[in-house]
Amino acid sequence: MTLDAGGTSFRFSALSGSRAVTPVVTMPSHGDDLGLCLANIVKGFEEIREACPARPAAISFAFPAPADYPCGIIGDLYNLPGFRGGVALGPMLQEKFQVPVFINNDGDLFAYGEASCGFLPYVNGLLEAAGSPKRYRNLLGVTLGTGFGGGIVRNGDLFLGDNSMAGEIWQLRNKLDPGVSVEEGASIRAVRRVYAEEAGIAMAQAPDPRVIAQIATGDAPGHRAAALEAYRRMGEVVGDALATALALVDGLVVVGGGLSNAHRLFLPAVVRELNGTYAPSERTGRRRLETEVFNLEDADELARFVSGSPCQVTVPLSGATVRYDRLSRLGVGVTRLGTSQAIALGAYAFAVRAMSQGGHCVGPAP
Repeated sequence: MTLDAGGTSFRFSALSGSRAVTPVVTMPSHGDDLGLCLANIVKGFEEIREACPARPAAISFAFPAPADYPCGIIGDLYNLPGFRGGVALGPMLQEKFQVPVFINNDGDLFAYGEASCGFLPYVNGLLEAAGSPKRYRNLLGVTLGTGFGGGIVRNGDLFLGDNSMAGEIWQLRNKLDPGVSVEEGASIRAVRRVYAEEAGIAMAQAPDPRVIAQIATGDAPGHRAAALEAYRRMGEVVGDALATALALVDGLVVVGGGLSNAHRLFLPAVVRELNGTYAPSERTGRRRLETEVFNLEDADELARFVSGSPCQVTVPLSGATVRYDRLSRLGVGVTRLGTSQAIALGAYAFAVRAMSQGGHCVGPAP
């Protein structure tokens, strides 16, 4: 059983074999009243349990931070202000339903879903079909929407960190405004703010990013140059943050969230930044990354990425040859599952893997 926890509503469902097996049950969150909020969480899972074709084996879902996710304790939340002082949500649900309970961050579960059955197997499938021996095992997932979320998967394992704070890419500096976090340049409000500045209007008059994207493509009236600049600037800021992260992660990048629908407007700027240098001059500048990065939503770049640069090299002191791909490369693309579906599948896959390995669930095992 799983839960999509929003600031105004909770959406409950259940999966088996990575497929939905119940209708979605929606409950108001009552985020400012802890008692009502917890009651609706229990009620939602009870309704889903009744709708399940078999007895549920676990509960696994995403919930906002700050939190001690391994212990299932939720900290002081902004969108759900009733949570204050530490609320043992995981142990409560485990005691109530007598099944293992797993709680994680939505950015983590998005990355895990795309690594399990989305972007990562998609890319590796393309490489296999092309006869390439290259395979990817690491994935950085980021979501662009109200905020800038992230998650890291390393060789099939979700990297959580010692304080459940790994992958918090939003906390990096903003390249274009170092006094604030990167989220201020990589979110819905960032796109609206830049559009307003460039169009010479008040922030309150700026349309939502979906309309700004339509203006940029010429499909809606408005200040087209401002719309193009809003998405280009976001791409530059996101690319700079990803360059910092990829220097440590060295994996593919998948982008989700509501703003990912406009990827054609900002992904070229992201990849341009990733392939850039520290100094203005290509001749004297040092590259941001040792690897070349490709836009996997561009057909030509995807073809170059898949083909690589294979050759045969001779083994010293021997006449034998071995295959060598001279192109060290990474790729950036958008979600293959849809953000909500990736989070749900990530929650499912995380619970299945943890239980199969005798892994940790919150509190004592039921």
